[in-house]
Amino acid sequence: MKPIAQKININKTKLLVDAGALAAFLVATAPRFSGLAIHEWLSIALAATLIVHLLLNWAWIVSITRRLFSKALEHKKRVNYVLNALLFIDFVVIMATGIVISEVALPQLGIPSPRAMAWRGIHGLASDAGVIILGLHLGLHWQWLVGTISRHVIKPVVNLFRKPARREGVLS
Repeated sequence: MKPIAQKININKTKLLVDAGALAAFLVATAPRFSGLAIHEWLSIALAATLIVHLLLNWAWIVSITRRLFSKALEHKKRVNYVLNALLFIDFVVIMATGIVISEVALPQLGIPSPRAMAWRGIHGLASDAGVIILGLHLGLHWQWLVGTISRHVIKPVVNLFRKPARREGVLS
């Protein structure tokens, strides 16, 4: 019997976590449409999802960090690493400033938030930068996304509608 860890398909898990994070990010970037309460609570959930994303990719992070200044490391991996670091820093700024300017989530938890308007501008700039950096991040991972979606979403759905192959000589 295989250990449970081997039964879980890590790419499927990553795809689900990343799809959830992307959906949450897209909704959170439009607080005028979703409302401030959904924007804030969804952003808090997004922060937790991003932590899971980092943990799922931790082996890659450690591996590339160790080889970052090695001449053997491919240029694309180094660019990817730097872009991911920028995205991480940007998301930390977005989350930190979002907490500081919270009007719904923190007060509902009984935590007063200072109404520092300067943080609102930083939050907006970091959010705008996050959309651009996330777009570049998705572009760098496009082949993985297409392959994983094809393998774990499209093919299983297509197979649901495929007629079973008829075998010769078998009575029906």
